[in-house]
Amino acid sequence: MSDNDGKKTLGLRGGPRSGQVKQSFSHGRTKNVVVETKRKRVVVPKAGAQNKGGAAGGDPSRRPAGISDAEMERRLRALAAAKAREADEAAQREAEEKAREVERERRRAEIEAKDREDREREEALKAKAEADERAKREAEEAAKRERAERNKPAPAAPTPADAEAAEAAAAQARGKVVKGKTDRERDNDRRDTRAKDRTDNRRSGKLTLNQALSGGEGGRQRSMAAMKRKQERARQKAMGGVESREKVVRDVQLPETIVVQELANRMAERVADVVKALMQSGIMATQNQSIDADTAELIIEEFGHKVVRVSDADVEQVIDTVEDKAQDLKARPPVITIMGHVDHGKTSLLDAIRNAKVVAGEAGGITQHIGAYQVTTDSGAVLSFLDTPGHAAFTSMRARGAQVTDIVVLVVAADDAVMPQTIEAIHHAKAAGVPMIVAINKCDKPSANPDKVRTDLLQHEVIVEKMSGDVQDVEVSAITGKGLDELLEAIALQSEILELKANPDRAAQGAVIEAKLDVGRGPVATVLVQNGTLRRGDIFVVGEQWGKVRALIDDKGDRVEEAGPSVPVEVLGINGTPEAGDVLNVVETEAQAREIAEYREHAAKDKRAAAGAATTLDQLLAKAKADESVAELPILMKADVQGSAEAIVQAMEKIGNDEVRVRVLHYGVGAITESDIGLAEASNAPVIGFNVRANAPARAAANQKGVEIRYYSVIYDLVDDVKAAASGLLSNEIRENFIGYAQIKEVFKVSNVGKVAGCLVTEGVARRSAGVRLLRDNVVIHEGTLKTLKRFKDEVSEVQSGQECGMAFENHEDVRPGDVIEIFEREEVERSLN
Repeated sequence: MSDNDGKKTLGLRGGPRSGQVKQSFSHGRTKNVVVETKRKRVVVPKAGAQNKGGAAGGDPSRRPAGISDAEMERRLRALAAAKAREADEAAQREAEEKAREVERERRRAEIEAKDREDREREEALKAKAEADERAKREAEEAAKRERAERNKPAPAAPTPADAEAAEAAAAQARGKVVKGKTDRERDNDRRDTRAKDRTDNRRSGKLTLNQALSGGEGGRQRSMAAMKRKQERARQKAMGGVESREKVVRDVQLPETIVVQELANRMAERVADVVKALMQSGIMATQNQSIDADTAELIIEEFGHKVVRVSDADVEQVIDTVEDKAQDLKARPPVITIMGHVDHGKTSLLDAIRNAKVVAGEAGGITQHIGAYQVTTDSGAVLSFLDTPGHAAFTSMRARGAQVTDIVVLVVAADDAVMPQTIEAIHHAKAAGVPMIVAINKCDKPSANPDKVRTDLLQHEVIVEKMSGDVQDVEVSAITGKGLDELLEAIALQSEILELKANPDRAAQGAVIEAKLDVGRGPVATVLVQNGTLRRGDIFVVGEQWGKVRALIDDKGDRVEEAGPSVPVEVLGINGTPEAGDVLNVVETEAQAREIAEYREHAAKDKRAAAGAATTLDQLLAKAKADESVAELPILMKADVQGSAEAIVQAMEKIGNDEVRVRVLHYGVGAITESDIGLAEASNAPVIGFNVRANAPARAAANQKGVEIRYYSVIYDLVDDVKAAASGLLSNEIRENFIGYAQIKEVFKVSNVGKVAGCLVTEGVARRSAGVRLLRDNVVIHEGTLKTLKRFKDEVSEVQSGQECGMAFENHEDVRPGDVIEIFEREEVERSLN
């Protein structure tokens, strides 16, 4: 080892580097921090050490045992590579650290520059605010001096020297030097200063707290109208008084009850003044409380307005009920309703006319909705068809179809003749007073007998033309297409006789054929327009709902801009699902539509409350007694359309007898929701979905709470299952089967047992498990069970006819010779609803 090597000390080369870093904080605060940067020690082998290592590598005596020359050389090469790699990594880390230091310095400079800018901006704004305040004070002082000068008596004419002295004094008071400047120059200087201030404010950047509080540029400004009002008040005050405005007398419409705030709005008075007037009259009412019409009339008269008494029902007077003039009426297409018994081919016949496939889309092949379609014949005539269900549960839907129709096509199957729903359809058509056309369908079948159909119709006062009547009849086949042209001709002839006309140039009016809640589109109503033209954007009221026509969709699924008379369309834009059968009327404003809908909703609610309330104590007791004696099966039902829901509820009401009934807790349209599950859980009721499904939260809630959800798509299955469930609530019928008789011959008294009757089984068999009655002179004196049945000294389960036995009764010892014992078995029989 050399001398130089011995003088070097072990440690970091150059020692740690120290320096200062300036940290910046908010509000312009800074802090200097002393930091030290230490370098990582890098061990670099010395030349002498390498020589020694080489010597060691070459000298076998100084090498570890068992290591060859090649292995030693490989180890040395690996050590050198590792040292070189470590040196490269250290250099790379040092370069990265330098780059980070440069970036920190750059960011620190940016922050300092930004802070400096903010401070300068704030100082400039503060200086501007002080200058504005000073100028304002100077202007006020100058105005005071000017008023004082005006109030002084006119002095003698001043000399030029006095004028110069006064001007100099005024300039000195304003803190300005006016020597050598004219008035115009001073005005130009002030204008330039204001322009510069405005420019500085525009360039000052974001709004600061000082700006907002000082009401400067960007703050809240007074409107032009407010400035005009202030100038008008000042002018009136300067003229010696305030001009009194004339009181505006208004006609105030006053219903039976009115909210205080609404009363103030109708009078155009302040709510506080109306409340104050009520308190002076001894009535403590807030602005959200209702008052009666008499009290409101006193308040209206006190404020000097006129009272116009109106009824709540007057809100519906805005609906146009004016009779149409004859010159405004134009021909319209006929509305044809297809009615008949289930499975008689109504929808298939309409499919053949439309060349479409509708029956394939209905569950179970039966129609469960009212379908509305338009058909254009080969002759160019437009016909509007309504297809009604034939199932017994859809009575109301058939009646609704008959009410909005012009012609009824009664479809009767030639192989089935007149059936119950056929008779019902005849009654609906006669009640609606519309003409009827009989379509005898399925004439292509071998078993078809059209003459039997005509003969059966005679029993219901329907006389067809072939039987010398006035009702048209056509033999058709939906499969082969036979008679379809004749049917369309008969419809066209009947519509010509009716001379159907309507006014398309008035506010639209129509009937809701069907309504449903569609996911994504909201409440949707199928409307048959009867009068006027319904356009997109019209505001309408329908039943207890109102809305604005967002879209009109025809029977082919295309969007249309308008729909005239006899045109069926789907209407989107209703705020709720209306009832099927409601009337749609177009009104002028949303306020009118909302007011009419609210009135109808309150009226319907009051009507339901009055119908469900018992008025006397006897009625309450009778209702409570009936509820106790009748078992109820509660259900909650959701359907896809309003008509189906209505039909199912009517079918449910018919299920039951004096002992059990079905109670529909709630029904509606749309998917089953979580709130439905909550109601079903509280009432311990199942949830029935007809052509709808439960959403994900509802399914999770049903699984958690144990609520059963049943899905149906055919009304037959739904009615059968509910009827079976209701039958389960019926108490089982107890039937008695007599199995034998025994006669008491002798009575013995046995210790620990009591009286034992020695009997002879005269008929049937006596069983230990059976029930017994004790008859004396054919009068029942005891009914119960046997305590013991013995033959000789042995306990037996039964004794056959002709044998003797001993019997003891449970809890009864009054037995005598000659008494007859009647032996019977009870059997429970399940009952069902027919």
